[in-house]
Amino acid sequence: MFEEGQLYAPITKGADGAVEVQLAADHPGVGDPVYRTRRNSIAALALAWTPGEDIPHAEYTEEEQDVWRQVSRELAVLHRTYACAEFRTGAERLRLPADRIPQLDEVTAAVEPLTGFRYVPAAGLVPLRDFYESLAQGLFHSTQYIRHHSVPLYTPEPDVIHEVVGHANCLASDRFARLYRAAGGAARRVATPQALEFVSKVFWFSLEFGVVRESGQVRTYGAGLLSSYGEIQQIARADLRPLDIARMGVQTYDITHYQPLLFCAEGFEQVEDVVGSFFDSVDDDLVGSLTAPTVGQLSR
Repeated sequence: MFEEGQLYAPITKGADGAVEVQLAADHPGVGDPVYRTRRNSIAALALAWTPGEDIPHAEYTEEEQDVWRQVSRELAVLHRTYACAEFRTGAERLRLPADRIPQLDEVTAAVEPLTGFRYVPAAGLVPLRDFYESLAQGLFHSTQYIRHHSVPLYTPEPDVIHEVVGHANCLASDRFARLYRAAGGAARRVATPQALEFVSKVFWFSLEFGVVRESGQVRTYGAGLLSSYGEIQQIARADLRPLDIARMGVQTYDITHYQPLLFCAEGFEQVEDVVGSFFDSVDDDLVGSLTAPTVGQLSR
């Protein structure tokens, strides 16, 4: 499994059917039995769901609603400075509630009329090929749990704030939605694990952690940055490189720290031209040519 898999806490199911989310030793909620019980019950909702059924509602506590309110308020301020124009357009179209956590069927009801995307529940990690290929069908797999209340502006794993504030605002934009669908088409087109990993890393350094220059300022279009209170404020301090698909597809990253290296486009149009064209055309042969050693590398 690629590095994204390490973002999600493993989930086990006992012989009695009991679902347990295995939080890491340094997770903020690991020592909170109430939070752990909540995580288990929310994961069980997603595991019990089958396509075609109504999406189960997670009955959020007032403490969890408070986390959503606080983070929504803080991110809204930061988005005015750091979010790219196209993300702000999507957010204006979607108009997520800031006072409560929306259920996934509510998110679908708001996004689907705009771009055709629908949300479906995920307990945690979705196999990468399944996740990406579903994008081609206009499906977005989303977790429903929310981060621990003790550190509302931080989460070690993708939660409903990341999935909805970060991604749904993007998916409300026609231009973003085309890129997501193209990424799904790319995953369907490649056959080897190596090529899928390459596509996954291009997605990571673009639709999760991509930045652009707009009006002389560095702004972001990546959902991972747009949903992170701390990391979005660090983008101008990162080592900014020009868009380079060959480098993006092999660039390593450490998910436990702020990303020190980001790929910066000269406007959202360049993202569509460079990243979108790659997603539209990539196959195993293209990945092979992009990762083949050059003559200079062979001579060293």
